Amino acid sequence: MIVVVSGPGGVGKGTIVDAAVKRDNGLWLSRSWTTRDQRPGEADDAYVFVTPTEFEAHIGAGGFLEWTEFLGNYYGTPVPDESAPDVNGRDIVLEIEVDGAQQVKRIHPDVMLIFVLPPSREEQERRLRGRGDVDHKVLARLKKAEQEEPIGRELADHVVVNDDLEDTIAEMLAIIDAAR
Repeated sequence: MIVVVSGPGGVGKGTIVDAAVKRDNGLWLSRSWTTRDQRPGEADDAYVFVTPTEFEAHIGAGGFLEWTEFLGNYYGTPVPDESAPDVNGRDIVLEIEVDGAQQVKRIHPDVMLIFVLPPSREEQERRLRGRGDVDHKVLARLKKAEQEEPIGRELADHVVVNDDLEDTIAEMLAIIDAAR
Protein backbone atom coordinates (compact mmCIF):
# COMPACT_ATOMS: atom_id res chain seq x y z
CA MET A 1 0.00 0.00 0.00
CA ILE A 2 1.15 3.54 -0.68
CA VAL A 3 0.02 6.14 1.86
CA VAL A 4 0.34 9.78 0.86
CA VAL A 5 0.37 12.26 3.74
CA SER A 6 -0.17 15.74 2.38
CA GLY A 7 -1.06 19.20 3.54
CA PRO A 8 0.19 22.77 3.48
CA GLY A 9 3.55 23.74 4.94
CA GLY A 10 3.55 24.10 8.71
CA VAL A 11 0.80 21.59 9.52
CA GLY A 12 3.21 19.11 11.08
CA LYS A 13 3.33 16.45 8.36
CA GLY A 14 6.97 15.59 9.02
CA THR A 15 6.54 15.26 12.77
CA ILE A 16 3.42 13.13 12.39
CA VAL A 17 4.91 10.85 9.75
CA ASP A 18 8.22 10.39 11.59
CA ALA A 19 6.36 9.34 14.75
CA ALA A 20 4.01 7.02 12.85
CA VAL A 21 6.89 5.27 11.07
CA LYS A 22 8.72 4.79 14.39
CA ARG A 23 5.59 3.24 15.97
CA ASP A 24 4.56 1.00 13.07
CA ASN A 25 7.24 -1.35 11.73
CA GLY A 26 5.03 -2.03 8.71
CA LEU A 27 5.63 1.51 7.38
CA TRP A 28 8.59 2.76 5.36
CA LEU A 29 9.15 6.48 4.70
CA SER A 30 10.39 7.55 1.30
CA ARG A 31 12.69 10.55 1.81
CA SER A 32 11.99 13.43 -0.55
CA TRP A 33 14.75 15.30 -2.35
CA THR A 34 15.11 19.07 -2.24
CA THR A 35 17.40 21.80 -3.48
CA ARG A 36 16.57 24.15 -0.61
CA ASP A 37 19.07 24.86 2.13
CA GLN A 38 18.90 22.80 5.27
CA ARG A 39 17.25 24.76 8.10
CA PRO A 40 19.20 25.35 11.33
CA GLY A 41 18.59 22.38 13.61
CA GLU A 42 16.94 20.33 10.86
CA ALA A 43 17.91 16.65 10.83
CA ASP A 44 20.35 15.61 8.11
CA ASP A 45 17.90 12.95 6.94
CA ALA A 46 14.85 15.26 6.81
CA TYR A 47 15.41 15.37 3.04
CA VAL A 48 18.02 14.26 0.58
CA PHE A 49 19.64 17.67 0.06
CA VAL A 50 21.00 18.01 -3.48
CA THR A 51 22.08 20.68 -5.94
CA PRO A 52 19.75 21.89 -8.70
CA THR A 53 21.99 20.13 -11.24
CA GLU A 54 21.66 16.79 -9.42
CA PHE A 55 17.90 17.25 -9.12
CA GLU A 56 17.47 18.11 -12.80
CA ALA A 57 19.55 15.09 -13.81
CA HIS A 58 17.24 12.87 -11.73
CA ILE A 59 14.21 14.44 -13.44
CA GLY A 60 15.78 13.69 -16.82
CA ALA A 61 16.37 10.07 -15.80
CA GLY A 62 12.70 9.62 -14.81
CA GLY A 63 13.74 9.19 -11.20
CA PHE A 64 10.84 11.01 -9.54
CA LEU A 65 7.34 9.81 -8.82
CA GLU A 66 6.44 13.49 -8.50
CA TRP A 67 8.26 16.78 -8.27
CA THR A 68 7.51 20.47 -8.07
CA GLU A 69 9.20 23.84 -7.78
CA PHE A 70 8.23 26.19 -4.94
CA LEU A 71 9.87 29.41 -3.74
CA GLY A 72 12.76 28.84 -6.14
CA ASN A 73 13.57 25.32 -4.95
CA TYR A 74 12.80 21.85 -6.25
CA TYR A 75 11.07 19.19 -4.15
CA GLY A 76 10.48 15.64 -5.30
CA THR A 77 9.71 12.07 -4.33
CA PRO A 78 12.03 9.48 -5.83
CA VAL A 79 10.44 6.46 -7.47
CA PRO A 80 10.29 3.87 -4.65
CA ASP A 81 12.38 0.76 -5.17
CA GLU A 82 10.01 -1.83 -3.69
CA SER A 83 12.71 -4.50 -3.93
CA ALA A 84 15.15 -2.53 -1.76
CA PRO A 85 16.02 -4.34 1.49
CA ASP A 86 14.79 -1.48 3.69
CA VAL A 87 11.34 -1.51 2.05
CA ASN A 88 11.03 -5.31 2.34
CA GLY A 89 7.28 -5.54 1.80
CA ARG A 90 6.33 -2.64 4.07
CA ASP A 91 3.73 -0.03 3.19
CA ILE A 92 5.32 3.06 1.64
CA VAL A 93 4.61 6.49 3.13
CA LEU A 94 5.10 9.62 1.05
CA GLU A 95 5.08 12.94 2.91
CA ILE A 96 4.48 15.51 0.17
CA GLU A 97 2.88 18.82 -0.68
CA VAL A 98 -0.48 19.07 -2.44
CA ASP A 99 1.04 19.54 -5.93
CA GLY A 100 2.88 16.26 -5.53
CA ALA A 101 -0.16 14.50 -4.10
CA GLN A 102 -2.13 15.47 -7.22
CA GLN A 103 0.61 14.05 -9.45
CA VAL A 104 0.78 10.78 -7.50
CA LYS A 105 -3.03 10.38 -7.48
CA ARG A 106 -3.09 10.81 -11.28
CA ILE A 107 -0.46 8.11 -11.75
CA HIS A 108 -1.66 5.79 -8.95
CA PRO A 109 -5.36 6.48 -8.22
CA ASP A 110 -5.42 3.66 -5.65
CA VAL A 111 -3.04 5.38 -3.19
CA MET A 112 -4.57 6.38 0.12
CA LEU A 113 -4.29 10.13 0.71
CA ILE A 114 -4.46 11.56 4.22
CA PHE A 115 -4.73 15.34 4.14
CA VAL A 116 -3.50 17.15 7.26
CA LEU A 117 -4.79 20.57 8.24
CA PRO A 118 -3.72 22.97 10.99
CA PRO A 119 -6.29 23.89 13.65
CA SER A 120 -6.11 27.50 12.39
CA ARG A 121 -4.10 29.75 10.07
CA GLU A 122 -2.72 31.51 13.15
CA GLU A 123 -1.36 28.23 14.49
CA GLN A 124 0.03 27.35 11.07
CA GLU A 125 1.82 30.71 10.97
CA ARG A 126 3.19 30.15 14.50
CA ARG A 127 4.57 26.74 13.45
CA LEU A 128 6.15 28.14 10.28
CA ARG A 129 7.86 30.91 12.23
CA GLY A 130 8.86 28.44 14.95
CA ARG A 131 10.77 26.31 12.48
CA GLY A 132 12.75 29.33 11.30
CA ASP A 133 11.04 30.30 8.05
CA VAL A 134 11.67 33.94 7.09
CA ASP A 135 8.77 36.40 6.74
CA HIS A 136 8.36 36.32 2.97
CA LYS A 137 8.40 32.50 2.95
CA VAL A 138 5.87 32.34 5.79
CA LEU A 139 3.52 34.66 3.90
CA ALA A 140 4.00 32.70 0.65
CA ARG A 141 3.28 29.39 2.41
CA LEU A 142 0.15 30.81 4.09
CA LYS A 143 -1.11 32.15 0.76
CA LYS A 144 -0.42 28.82 -0.91
CA ALA A 145 -2.20 27.00 1.96
CA GLU A 146 -5.40 28.90 1.18
CA GLN A 147 -5.18 27.68 -2.42
CA GLU A 148 -4.20 24.11 -1.49
CA GLU A 149 -6.83 23.41 1.14
CA PRO A 150 -9.85 22.97 -1.17
CA ILE A 151 -7.77 20.87 -3.58
CA GLY A 152 -6.42 18.69 -0.78
CA ARG A 153 -9.87 18.17 0.74
CA GLU A 154 -11.21 17.07 -2.64
CA LEU A 155 -8.31 14.65 -3.29
CA ALA A 156 -8.22 13.19 0.21
CA ASP A 157 -9.54 9.87 1.34
CA HIS A 158 -9.22 11.15 4.93
CA VAL A 159 -8.83 14.63 6.44
CA VAL A 160 -7.09 15.00 9.80
CA VAL A 161 -6.75 18.22 11.81
CA ASN A 162 -3.45 18.34 13.69
CA ASP A 163 -4.58 20.13 16.83
CA ASP A 164 -3.09 17.58 19.25
CA LEU A 165 0.00 15.72 18.04
CA GLU A 166 -0.58 12.44 19.93
CA ASP A 167 -4.24 12.29 18.89
CA THR A 168 -3.30 13.03 15.27
CA ILE A 169 -0.66 10.28 15.18
CA ALA A 170 -3.10 7.80 16.70
CA GLU A 171 -5.82 8.81 14.22
CA MET A 172 -3.49 8.40 11.26
CA LEU A 173 -2.28 4.98 12.44
CA ALA A 174 -5.90 3.87 12.97
CA ILE A 175 -6.76 4.97 9.39
CA ILE A 176 -3.82 2.98 8.03
CA ASP A 177 -4.68 -0.09 10.12
CA ALA A 178 -8.29 0.02 8.91
CA ALA A 179 -7.11 0.24 5.27
CA ARG A 180 -4.88 -2.81 5.74
